[in-house]
Amino acid sequence: MLTALSAATPPPTGSAESIGSPTLWIATIAGVAALFVIDFLITRRPHDPSMREAIGWSAFYIAIPVVFGGWLWWQYGSQQGVEYYTGYIVEKSLSVDNLFVFIILLSAFAVPRELRQRVLLIGVGGALLLRGIFIALGAQMIASFAWTFLLFGAILLATAVKVGRDALSHTDHSIDVDQLRSVKLIRRFYPVTDTYAGTNLTVRQDGKRALTPLALVAVAILGTDIVFAIDSVPAVYGITGDPYLVFATNAFALLGLRALYFVLEGALAKLVHLGHGLSLILAFIGVKLVLHWAHGVWPGVPEIPTLLSLGVIIGILAVVTVTSLLANRRVDAEKADEPEDETSSVPQA
Repeated sequence: MLTALSAATPPPTGSAESIGSPTLWIATIAGVAALFVIDFLITRRPHDPSMREAIGWSAFYIAIPVVFGGWLWWQYGSQQGVEYYTGYIVEKSLSVDNLFVFIILLSAFAVPRELRQRVLLIGVGGALLLRGIFIALGAQMIASFAWTFLLFGAILLATAVKVGRDALSHTDHSIDVDQLRSVKLIRRFYPVTDTYAGTNLTVRQDGKRALTPLALVAVAILGTDIVFAIDSVPAVYGITGDPYLVFATNAFALLGLRALYFVLEGALAKLVHLGHGLSLILAFIGVKLVLHWAHGVWPGVPEIPTLLSLGVIIGILAVVTVTSLLANRRVDAEKADEPEDETSSVPQA
C-alpha cells in the first residue's frame, strides 16, 4: 500500500505534487500504529471512562494533528498547511457524524459501557485499514483517469442529498439488531451466546466455539466503516490531490474517536442541525470536484480555492452549531412554559 500511495502523483485539486517521501510515509504510519497500540492497551482492562479521562484523551488526540499541521505548514509551505487543516476539519466533522451511528449501534446491541471502548477501537482499526485501501485506489484512479474527479463529485452530491433528506425527515434512526443482514448471515453459520464475556469475541460453549454479542457488534461496526470510507475519501480528495495528506487527515481524524465518543455521547443529540451542515459541506465539496474536472476540460471554468473552501466549511459548522443551540433553547423554553398537569395540583383527600 505504501508503494502505491507514495508513487501516485495524481492531478491534484490544490498542491502540485505529493510531499509524501518514503521516510515521511514510514514515520507517519509508524506514529499512527503506535497511537493505536496505546489505545489498545488502554482498553485492555475494560472500564467506563470518567468524563475527565475522556476529555483528557480527546484533547491529546486533537493536539497531535494540530501541532503536526503546524510542522507541515513550516516544512512544506502554506498551501500544504491549508489543505491539511481543511481536510482534517472535514474528516473530523464526518467522524463526529459517524459517532452518532456508533451510538445507535452500541445501544441497539446493549453493549455494556465498560466494553464500548473496545468496540469503538475495533471500528477505528477497521476504518484505518479500509480508508488506506480506498486512498490507494483513489490515487491510482486519479492518476489514470481524469474523470475520477467527476465520479467523486457525483458520489458526494448523491451522499449530500441522502444526508439532507435524512436530516429533514426527522425519522427514528433506531436499529433492529435481528434484521441486520450481517447478523442474520453470521447466525446461520455460528452459534451466538446470549451474554457478553468481557472483551472476548468467542467462547467455548457446550464443547463448541461460539461467538459473543461483542463479535456481532464488531462486524456491524466494520460494515458501517465501508460506507463511511466511500463518503470520506472522495470528500478529502476534493480538498487536496496529495494522497499523503489524504491519509494523514483521515488517520488523525479517526484516532481519538474512542475517547471523543464518551465526551460527545450526550452532546450529539443536541446538535440537531449537524446533518444539515454536513449535507451542505458534502454538496459544496462535490461541486468543487466537478468544477476541478471541468476546468481540466474547459480551462475557462473557474475553480474554488482551498482557502475559500476552509472558510466555507468553518462557516457552515459554526452556523449549524449556533442554530442547534438556539433550537434546543427554544424547545427548553417551550417545555418550561407548558402548564403543569392539572391532576398533579389536585390536593389529596
